[in-house]
Amino acid sequence: MNPVTLLPFIVLIGAMFLMTRSAKKKQAAAATMRNEMQPGTGVRTIGGMYATVKELHDDSVLLEIAPGVHAVYAKNSIGAVLDDAEYNRIVHGDEEEELDVDGAVVPDDASSLTELDDATDEDTSDVAKIDLGKKAEEDDTEADDTEPADTQTDKKSDGKSDGEADAK
Repeated sequence: MNPVTLLPFIVLIGAMFLMTRSAKKKQAAAATMRNEMQPGTGVRTIGGMYATVKELHDDSVLLEIAPGVHAVYAKNSIGAVLDDAEYNRIVHGDEEEELDVDGAVVPDDASSLTELDDATDEDTSDVAKIDLGKKAEEDDTEADDTEPADTQTDKKSDGKSDGEADAK
């Protein structure tokens, strides 16, 4: 056989190998994370529930969901083992330490975007203001020439609703 005809099969097998290899690495990392759990560690289950580990067994974990409320879960149901600071921030609402900001402070509203400088005030004074309102004279002449849109649609409908045909 020609090596060129085998090339697509070799590429396909190589891609499958790389995909399974990365999946195995993720599974191994998750298994080591679950094996590193200790009693008192904060965890998040794959369902999104936060709890504290009370006891570890071979394939199961006893979790304290709330003070005095315990539940048994499979070890595979632990999605993440959290460090103490992150667990306390999420569950107990402890705030993180405030960050020191050395740069400019950004305001919470958009008022700083609409304020004009002295230099821009001078530049805009030369530009003529445009009146976007209608003048009363134009309104009167246009009203005489054409009928309003509401009366035109009333003539067409003749009491029929949308979709009704003139068939008899």
